[in-house]
Amino acid sequence: MSDHGQIHSTKLQDLIERKTLLMFIITALTVAVGGIVEIVPLFYLPNTAMCQNDPTCNGTSHKDLQGNHIPMDKIIWNPETSAHKTLDTWVPGDGVRPYKPLELAGRYVYIREGCFLCHSQMIRPFRDEKDRYGHYSIAEESMYDHTYQWGSKRTGPDIARVGGKYSDEWHRKHLKYPRDVVPESVMPNFFFLEKNPVDQVKLTKTMEVMTQMPFNPVPKTIYTDAVIAGAAKEVEGKTEMDAVIAFLQSLGNHVKFEEGVNYRD
Repeated sequence: MSDHGQIHSTKLQDLIERKTLLMFIITALTVAVGGIVEIVPLFYLPNTAMCQNDPTCNGTSHKDLQGNHIPMDKIIWNPETSAHKTLDTWVPGDGVRPYKPLELAGRYVYIREGCFLCHSQMIRPFRDEKDRYGHYSIAEESMYDHTYQWGSKRTGPDIARVGGKYSDEWHRKHLKYPRDVVPESVMPNFFFLEKNPVDQVKLTKTMEVMTQMPFNPVPKTIYTDAVIAGAAKEVEGKTEMDAVIAFLQSLGNHVKFEEGVNYRD
C-alpha cells in the first residue's frame, strides 16, 4: 500500500505544532539564543569594538583587523577636508558618502523589488564571513541608509562589498536572467527593469527628504540645491536597470580597510 500523501511526524513535533503557545515559546527561545551567540562576542573581541580600552583613540578612529587605526576622516567623507570636494570628484577610499542621484534611485528600486529579503548588507566579524565577503561591516557605512538594509537572511550572498567585484555588463546579464550567469540561482528575472525609466520626480523629492532626516541627514553642503535641481537631468535617459547597477557598484568601496586585499567572490 502506498504511503503517498501521508504525513510523517514524531509525537513531539505534533505536540509542538498543535500547541500555539508552546510553539511561540520555543521559537522565541531559539531566536534569543541565536541572537546572543552572534552579539555577545562583539563585546569581547577587540577588533570589533571601536576604541575599546584604547586611550589613543578617543572616538576619532577605527581599529581594523590588524589593530591599526584608521582615522575617522578616512571613514566618513568630509568635503571640507578632503582633496575631492564634490560627489562627482569623490573616489573610492575617500570615506563614506551619500549616494549619487542614480545610485539613490537604484537603491529604492532594489527595496521596491524586495531584493533585501534574500540579500543581507551586513558582514559579521567571523573568519568565514571575512574570507568570503571581506572586512566586517561597521556602523558608519550605513549612516546614510534610510532605512538600514542589514538583514539576516541569505538566500543569496551578502552584497555589502559587492561594488567593483563584477563588471556592469555582468550585473546586467545577472539581473536580466540570473541563471544565464549562475545556473543554480533561484533569483527571479528582472529583465523588465531595462524598460522602466528612472522616476525623476520621485528621485528629486527623495533627495530633499534625505536632507531632512531626524538622524544622519545628508548635509546640505553635499546635497545642495544645485545638486538636487540637477538630479533629474543627471538620470535623464537612464533606466531602472542602470540605477540598480549603479547602486550595487557603490557598495563597500567607500573605505579602504586593507590595502591591496582582494576577496574571493
